Amino acid sequence: MFQLVGLPVLALVTAICLVGLGRLRRRHRFEAAARRHRDMLRAVPDQRRSGPATDSVELTPEEHAAFAGLVRRFSDSRRR
Repeated sequence: MFQLVGLPVLALVTAICLVGLGRLRRRHRFEAAARRHRDMLRAVPDQRRSGPATDSVELTPEEHAAFAGLVRRFSDSRRR
């Protein structure tokens, strides 16, 4: 009886070990990638908190109407 149970138990233990090793390798690979990512981000200088002043242009009523028509046309084509 033990001979019949031994092979499936051995196969189950082997499968569990393979799954565990796969998870360990995947976790190690993820941590190494995260470390590389952190190291790369240290090389990027800090960004300014405030950017340049934004530009704005006043539209004529005709330009405003044309732009509104384009927006309607694009929004109608996305609904289809």
